[in-house]
Amino acid sequence: MKSDDSMLLPLNFKEKGESTPERVVQGAREKTQQIIITDTGCKSVSTEPHLQERCKLNLIKKFQHVNEVITNQGNPTLLHEIYTELYITEGDSGKVNNEHEVRQIEAASRRAATEETPIKCNGIFKPLSEEDKPIRSVLTKGVAGIGKTVSVQKFILDWAEGKTNQDVHLIFPLPFRELNLMKDRKLSLMELLHFFYKEIKETNISSLDKVLFIFDGLDECRFPLDFQNTVRLCDVTESASVHVLLINLIKGNLLPSALIWITSRPAAADQIPSECVHRVTEVRGFNDPQKDEYFRKRISDQSLSNRIITHLKSLRSLYIMCHIPVFCWISATVLERMLGEAESGEIPKTLTEMYTHFLIIQTNVIKKKYTKSRETDTEMVLKLGKLAFQQLMKGNLIFYEEDLMECGINVTEASVYSGVCTQIFREEFGLHQSKVYCFVHLSIQEHLAALYVHLTFMNEKRNVFKKPIFLELLLKVTISDVHKSAVDQALQTENGHLDLFLRFLLGLSLVSNQLLLQTIVTQAGSSSHSNQETVNYIKKKISENPSTEKSINLFHCLYELDDHSLVEEVQHYLQSGNLHQSELSSSQWSAVVFVLLTSMQEQDVFVLNKYTNKHCSSDEVLLKLLPVVAASRKAQ
Repeated sequence: MKSDDSMLLPLNFKEKGESTPERVVQGAREKTQQIIITDTGCKSVSTEPHLQERCKLNLIKKFQHVNEVITNQGNPTLLHEIYTELYITEGDSGKVNNEHEVRQIEAASRRAATEETPIKCNGIFKPLSEEDKPIRSVLTKGVAGIGKTVSVQKFILDWAEGKTNQDVHLIFPLPFRELNLMKDRKLSLMELLHFFYKEIKETNISSLDKVLFIFDGLDECRFPLDFQNTVRLCDVTESASVHVLLINLIKGNLLPSALIWITSRPAAADQIPSECVHRVTEVRGFNDPQKDEYFRKRISDQSLSNRIITHLKSLRSLYIMCHIPVFCWISATVLERMLGEAESGEIPKTLTEMYTHFLIIQTNVIKKKYTKSRETDTEMVLKLGKLAFQQLMKGNLIFYEEDLMECGINVTEASVYSGVCTQIFREEFGLHQSKVYCFVHLSIQEHLAALYVHLTFMNEKRNVFKKPIFLELLLKVTISDVHKSAVDQALQTENGHLDLFLRFLLGLSLVSNQLLLQTIVTQAGSSSHSNQETVNYIKKKISENPSTEKSINLFHCLYELDDHSLVEEVQHYLQSGNLHQSELSSSQWSAVVFVLLTSMQEQDVFVLNKYTNKHCSSDEVLLKLLPVVAASRKAQ
């Protein structure tokens, strides 16, 4: 299963006697036999009832448990016991959104629910009305950790247990991370299916009326998908490269009656041409009531769960992040310990503080499991950080053996790391026992990557963004140099995929966070420097940057650096009513946008006259405040 989504909902439910795996499998067997007798849509399978039954039982065994990474290790939890319905909507036309995923979450948190059509996970192939055409192919988008893979898992399990979608005869889940391992092979569609699913060895797939192929994780695909220049293929026994088979399946040349379901992070979604997609859906994670429900289920002490909800609601940027189920889990892990056990120290108020506390909790678990010297902790964090940083710069969330070797991690070490860092780093066995590796979530990878850059400077006085040349070796590199390089890199990326990494890197330079870090890693450098030079550089970039959208992450960066001066200036203008008289700089206009977008009050109606003044025409003000207009339900 995909790392970023299989982390959903580690709730403290008690085992229910009626839901034991054995009974689930037995129930499915009974239901499968009933389906074959009563379901008129299964004529072609009725000659092979045992094939469908075998496939269903194998899928139940594979998908009935939530990945044990998030539950108490060794006690796998049944998906049915902890699954909470996610908010899924009818998506747009498949247009790609290149913003950083956290920015997309922030935008989604402001969108009016009335503007959207909610869709149940099990109904994604059902047309909205009888007049609509049948849906053959679905593309489901969603940011990392939002619940795409868990939705796929729930769909498969409900089908295998005979609950829904019984007009489908067989389901073949083929995650891209597994298909990557086959990218250099030539084989037919039948051979590909036989490779992953031994139970269909004697079956002619063309004889089945309706099968469903699920391609999970398009963003993890490491081979080209050229829909324009790929040879046409119609025979399931004809050999070709894996990408040729996939393209012809998606186009409908191979098995035209087959259903296709593809999941993807938004930035990769445009690899599939719009004419090949009949429906686009978007997994939006938790809405506000579901966030609260999550914490109340996850934490049995209701007084404690209410304090955690209150704390998160008081910090808009953290509460917005709770749209992502994995972030709810990280927050619950940290805040349950800090608020519940009356631990000393500040309760986390920023993303960097939250993730640094999470890393400390996990390394303390590692120490109990894996008693070695403190240097080993530092070495392990640095190696994982180097892997996180290198792969983040390439845009990869999934790693293979050659990626690990580049960072000096061998397969044995990787197995040890995944054994002791189960909440951080994972080794997975695919459908065919091939190994792939990943961090538990993209944000954990971004935090470790930032930690690597920070520690490399602290311990070696080196700026990882620049290749050292002789002259630079003679000059003393400062932390501000590293920060400036990171700010420049983040601003240059079109899709902002370094935005969250930048927030973490700057946050780690605070003395308070460095003191926290000393419990897990050794730092050779001093933490007494001032961040004022970095703050000034970010303010300069905000004033130079014509894009207000680009500036928003820079304001989050100032927040991580504990500098609120620009925002406080603007809040003073807004509260005093002096905005009409004041001549605002471009930085201050960007701050106005940031304040309005991150305030707790939703902008039901945007009234332009509130913000116009004698120094700026209404057209100019409108252009400056367009992101606020876009987030409002009505505009005057």
